[in-house]
Amino acid sequence: MKREIIFLEPAFKQVIWGGNKLGADFGYDIPGDNTGECWAISAHPKGDCKVISGQYAGMNLSRLWDKHRELFGNAKGDRYPLLIKIIDAKQDLSIQVHPDDKYAAEHENGSLGKTECWYVLDCDENAAVVIGHNARDKAELEKMIRGKHWGEFIREIPVHKGDFFQIEPGCLHAIKGGTLILETQQNSDITYRVYDYDRLQNGKPRELHIEQSIEVIKAPFEAAQCSRSVLRQDNMMIEKLVDCEYYSVEKIDVTGKALAEQKHSFLNVSMIGGAGRINGMEICKGKNFIIPARYGTMELDGDMSMIVSYTEEMEEKYDKTDNKNDAGKERKALSGRYMSSHGYCR
Repeated sequence: MKREIIFLEPAFKQVIWGGNKLGADFGYDIPGDNTGECWAISAHPKGDCKVISGQYAGMNLSRLWDKHRELFGNAKGDRYPLLIKIIDAKQDLSIQVHPDDKYAAEHENGSLGKTECWYVLDCDENAAVVIGHNARDKAELEKMIRGKHWGEFIREIPVHKGDFFQIEPGCLHAIKGGTLILETQQNSDITYRVYDYDRLQNGKPRELHIEQSIEVIKAPFEAAQCSRSVLRQDNMMIEKLVDCEYYSVEKIDVTGKALAEQKHSFLNVSMIGGAGRINGMEICKGKNFIIPARYGTMELDGDMSMIVSYTEEMEEKYDKTDNKNDAGKERKALSGRYMSSHGYCR
């Protein structure tokens, strides 16, 4: 029997910097006009998505991972590895940094670190993000932070719709106001705030993490290196955004009918535009789902865009058993050979 696609109910977070675009643009039933985050695909304790259809309806994703690991290609690990968010920054997020796995395991009760990446869904004219800093070394970094020399310290760059950024642990960063982003990250919620503009929440400043930040921010700043590449096949364009140790992320645009094979431990899919069908089931902007291991052929039909992420655990197994040169098949994996490169990862 063919395995079912796992459709999920998002979890939402109200925050000081949030807005209402998750409701206005995505049609979500948000809890208020300060909703900053949609945890679209998450098994984290602070936002554990529920399955909303099929035989596993009502089950949290964390439990599905624990009890039915076969759906995820028997992938290893004590927790679902990735967390997918849609972030509506009406105002600036704090200037912040995330630790790596080693630091988080030692200082944050065994948590994962946090490598993440951003795909810019939309943004205001003249919008910007913070990525990196201008300190020449650790000594200057500490001096700038303790002296609150934010204008000299922070590296701000312009941002445009369709931009993509890889954010490594130890990279100072912030999403700024007027930006709507889809974030793919490790399953972690460890964030160290360096600066929060001296704003108040409930009459008090939000907690800062100056000592931890100084320890984990890398100096001097080095931008993440990656390239974007494109594969065109039939009525589908697959743009590889990044491959890293923790995830691969692609943007897929479908215009018409297309076939593809699911050849990964699992695929996280977030619909970011348009509408259509997958194997006869209607999907549209705002839907989030997981295509399980060994699902087989995906029949796509419509005019739609999606962000897809996966891990590489299952790739080697398929490479050993599949005949890649079967000319009689038009079906191709979503991680095929990319024929041309363009763009950037900033």
